[in-house]
Amino acid sequence: MPSRITIPLVLTILLAAPAGRAAPPTAEPDLSFLGPGDKRSFEARDTLAPGSESSADAMDCLSGLTWPPGRFQVSCQPPRKGRGEVLLRFPSPVLTGDKDNDRVAVEWYVAGMDKGAARRSRAVVVIHESGRAMTVGRLFARTLRQQGLHAFLVQLPGYGQRVGPGGRPPDGRFFDLLRQAIGDVRRTRDAIVALPLVDSSHVSLQGTSLGGFVVATSASLDRGYDSVFVMLAGGNLYQMIQNGKRDTAKVRKKLTEAGITGERLKQLASTIEPTRVAHRLDPKRTWLFSGVHDTVVPMASALALAKAAKLPPKHHVKMPTNHYTGIVLLPSMCQLIAKQVKTLKARKR
Repeated sequence: MPSRITIPLVLTILLAAPAGRAAPPTAEPDLSFLGPGDKRSFEARDTLAPGSESSADAMDCLSGLTWPPGRFQVSCQPPRKGRGEVLLRFPSPVLTGDKDNDRVAVEWYVAGMDKGAARRSRAVVVIHESGRAMTVGRLFARTLRQQGLHAFLVQLPGYGQRVGPGGRPPDGRFFDLLRQAIGDVRRTRDAIVALPLVDSSHVSLQGTSLGGFVVATSASLDRGYDSVFVMLAGGNLYQMIQNGKRDTAKVRKKLTEAGITGERLKQLASTIEPTRVAHRLDPKRTWLFSGVHDTVVPMASALALAKAAKLPPKHHVKMPTNHYTGIVLLPSMCQLIAKQVKTLKARKR
């Protein structure tokens, strides 16, 4: 990992980040790079292919997370101001009965548009943290776009434009929404390769904190993503929720208030547990970044994921930070991601 930390760049990005509240749509955005036509919609198809699995436990986990592949439409809409150049909408492969929530929303930060002209490039799908403003996720998306890559920020279930007039889903559906998120993230790969300008020879996946847990399990469904970057996340969800502090303690409190404790909590956490399927990740193309002083996602949780994924030591980066100060290393992390995405050879499919 690059050792040079550019703190002024972090501050510049933070100051440039828009507020968390939804801004009005951008006035008459120029979407000409999508091709002719006012109604721009692209047909996509699922390539989900879990393949064979010798572990009965992993097969049981996968059976609750996969779906019959099919075709679906990806529509391109004007974005909210400061939220990239295009808003993608397409159906979730996992339905909850909430029509607003069940349409995935993805912010497209188009490669080259920060310099005035769209360009063809490889892509990174970004999964945000638990904060309602998705600030860190958007920082990753913008910084990766500065590295010359397309960046696609997936709004998780219950976030952003997936929240309808009825408000957010109740806390008791926490694990249902995470299961949906895992499917949404995998389908996003197939949605974006149907778009113009996206070089499908290498599509990467990055997630932070809550998004990192989603990424670890979603990327284990199959080898759909060519490289995977997990930030400030890990495995052993049940133990982490029971013992984690600060943000994790808030989750524990909400689940307790919703009546999800003890064996019920253990059972639900198990349905999306990354360590049950992490052995399916490619350890040569997976990186885990952990904070040595992290009390939200303790190092024991990170080590459990690294062990399950059989990561080589160089692919588990232990940062001298906690769960929050790791933001200082964001430019260096993005440099590493961009280097890998740009240089790794396309995987044979």
